[in-house]
Amino acid sequence: QVQLVESGGGSVQAGGSLRLSCAASGRTFSIYHMGWFRQAPGKEREFVTWIRWSGGSTYYADSVKGRFTLSRDNAKNTVYLQMNSMKPEDTAVYYCAAGRYYSGSSYSSPNTYDYWGQGTQVTVSS
Repeated sequence: QVQLVESGGGSVQAGGSLRLSCAASGRTFSIYHMGWFRQAPGKEREFVTWIRWSGGSTYYADSVKGRFTLSRDNAKNTVYLQMNSMKPEDTAVYYCAAGRYYSGSSYSSPNTYDYWGQGTQVTVSS
């Protein structure tokens, strides 16, 4: 079992930055690939970014590429999502998720993940 708790959400003006954290319980955190998704009101949950269990590979949605950076510290059981040059369209509830397995580009599908956090609200004003 893995429990995930997101933090760091809030309100920021366009062009600003936020750093989200996702803290995981359990000693097996290091074997899980980690992803971030977001969901805006009235929209489906969408993939944001993913990091391999080792931290050696990351993928980003085109909408955030070059602006967001995902990293992890397995010693602290935590992943970090640094969000820069934020835009109003980044406004959403952000969720972190953990999964053991993936194939191909399945990391972008919510169905790939076994555990989810409760979400943290991010609001970007113009």
